[in-house]
This record gives sequence, C-alpha cells and structure tokens, in this order.
Amino acid sequence: MRILVWHVHGGWMDGFVRGAHEYVVPVDAERGPWGLGLAGRPWPRAVEATAEELAVRGGEIDAVVLQRTEEIGLVQSLTGLRPGIDIPAVFVEHNTPKGSVPETRHPLADQTDIPIVHVTHFNALMWDSGHAPVFVVEHGVNDPGLRYTGELERLGVAVNEPVRRRRVAGTDLLPVFSEAAPIDVFGMGGGGLEDATGLGPDRLSWAGDLPSGTLHAELGRRRAYLHPFRWTSLGLALIEAMFLGLPVLVVGSTEAWRAVPPGAGCVSSDPKELLAAARRLLAHPDEAVEAGLNAREAALARYGLDRFHAAWDQVLAEAADGTRGASTLKGAQR
Repeated sequence: MRILVWHVHGGWMDGFVRGAHEYVVPVDAERGPWGLGLAGRPWPRAVEATAEELAVRGGEIDAVVLQRTEEIGLVQSLTGLRPGIDIPAVFVEHNTPKGSVPETRHPLADQTDIPIVHVTHFNALMWDSGHAPVFVVEHGVNDPGLRYTGELERLGVAVNEPVRRRRVAGTDLLPVFSEAAPIDVFGMGGGGLEDATGLGPDRLSWAGDLPSGTLHAELGRRRAYLHPFRWTSLGLALIEAMFLGLPVLVVGSTEAWRAVPPGAGCVSSDPKELLAAARRLLAHPDEAVEAGLNAREAALARYGLDRFHAAWDQVLAEAADGTRGASTLKGAQR
C-alpha cells in the first residue's frame, strides 16, 4: 500500500514507517508542522511529496493515516479525495483526553467513516468516542539493543518542556526523588528547570536534547530510569528505557501498570514507595540488572515492531475493505 501520513509524532512515526508499505510524507518549503517531511530521518520506505505532487498523484494513494483533525480537510484540498469516503482513512489519537475526563468527547465521536485508532487501551477507555469505530494498536519501538551498564549512581529522566508541563510531566516530584540520587534530565525546552525545582547542580543536571543513539548510551549508564508523569498517553521514552534494559521507577497512572510488569522496577502512585525502590536499586546493582532484563523482556514482547505492524496491517486492511469492525471497545481492540 501507499500510505499518506504526516510527520507529526517523531517517536511513533519511527516505528510506523518501518513496515512493509510505502509511506508518503508531505513536505513544504518551510518544513513546518504541515510539511516537515522526513526531517533527515533514515526511513528507507518513506518518500517526501510536495503539494503539487500530491495533487497529481493523489489517486495513487491507497490509504490515509490522519493524526490531526485539520488533516481531513487538507487531504481533500490537496488530492480532491474525501478521507473515509473516497479513500480509506483512519485517525490516530496519540493523546489522553483533556478537560472533563472521563466525559471528554473525541472530535471524531459518532461519525462512522473514519475509525479512531488509540495507542493505549487506557486512552480508548477514557475518550468518549460515541459510535465511532475504535481500534487499539499499542506502540511499536525499533529495538535499540541492550545498552544498560548502570555504572552511574544517578537516575535518568527524559521529558520535553519540563517547566511548562510541570504538573503533567511530574517534574514537581523531582525534589522527592533527588533524595535518593542525583537526577539527569534529557529532552527539549528545559531552561529554568533548576529554578523551578529548587535543586542545585549537585542534585539535578539538565542534559539537553541528544541524538537518539547518544541518548540511549547515556541513559544506559544511569542506575535506573524515572518516569514521573501524572497524565500521559504512555511515554515512548519509558518503553525505550525498558528496551535498553534499565530498571524503571514509574508513577502509577494511565497505562503504566500495563506497560511495566512486576519485577521490572516499581510502579506506584505513592512517591514514597518509589523513593524506597530507587534507594534499593542504588544499593543493590545486581538487583537493578535483573529488573532491567525483566523490563527489556516485557518491552520486546509487547512493543516489538512485528506485533505493531501486524496489528496495523489488519486495521488498514479493514479500512481498505470498507470493514469498520465492531463499534464497541471489546470487539475492536487489537
């Protein structure tokens, strides 16, 4: 199949475009949010297409994978095709609902032309999608390999914009965990984090945005990975840390309990319990190694690309055949 898909969520896209199809990614001169293109990513089965090329070759597209509601009209203006009517289409919902949860209505609730594909079962449960057909395809991650050494008695965190997203990302909890060990925070937009947390350089270090290979190596040197998010769809950084073989300390909200099995670290809604687990991993490096191997085994089983692509192929095949699947969560989950 030739699949039209915008480059919106880089982590999710990295797994998606490694399937067996050809992926057509819109690009424009600005390379902004509506035409980012490949952005230098090494995706051999993905090709860039300008608006002019899409206007000429729109009929060669077999399906559209939407991620923003604005893309529905954009597809029609670029190709003349109506998603879900003239061309098979699905909508990927990356996010947890906001507002009056669990009453939040999905923007595509009750329409039946475009199935909604959630990336976690928690999201599918919490969004009110009405009578819209719903699927769940859990994340797929390209395995970076076992990189854990745990040589540094420090905790690693990966989060973008930790100051602006303070409560959501749980960065207000970092002072609690800094009692166990110094914390290294990786990501984008971390200016002012030290002031926001009140932690000095001896307890908190902002490491910045690193290339993925460098990030994986650096995270692997930390004794454990900390995932302090209160409200998230399920951070791909957490899954990647598990693939790397890090033991994980995870605030027990949203999908965390499903992603992290017993023996892979600690999942709890009690920061004191997580702090105790952090201290235990720091004091017992052999236990940390074992927990990290358990985390990696769980990540390989649930979030491997083979399972991810097989599920997506089924969803796309049903959309292409005009078979929308069951409209209840029980019948539609993958």
